Amino acid sequence: MKFFLPFLALLGGAAIAVQSQVNGELGKKTGVIEASLINFAVGTLVLLMVVIFFGRGELSAAAAVPKWQLTGGILGAFYVLMVVFSVPRIGVTATLMSAIAGQMLLGAVIDHFGFFGGERMPLNGTKILALGLLLLSLILYHSSHDSK
Repeated sequence: MKFFLPFLALLGGAAIAVQSQVNGELGKKTGVIEASLINFAVGTLVLLMVVIFFGRGELSAAAAVPKWQLTGGILGAFYVLMVVFSVPRIGVTATLMSAIAGQMLLGAVIDHFGFFGGERMPLNGTKILALGLLLLSLILYHSSHDSK
């Protein structure tokens, strides 16, 4: 598991890179909002099939969870809209670097404080340095993109 989960996350990230370009191109042909809807509709159909054949949970339990736990769909829709809008304008790499930086920065805050029911994983000097280097890489990448 120690190596499998990071590898699985790596594959997920690779899938997002491909999805970003695919959705950006779809957005050029159908519109940003329309491409986002198409993305979610196709994804919903795929997940419906996965639930039908492999699901072991209880969908009706969603009615009893705290409502804030249902905001993931809204956040996901915002993310897809952002990608469909940004990729044709600044490219896949600049879009994903910015998105990943946002994920990592807020993820570090969420981990540090244990927000949303997560386990606390406090920041330390090494983690803060890593986040600083991440921001530096984002600045360098965007500045080299702008000088083109």
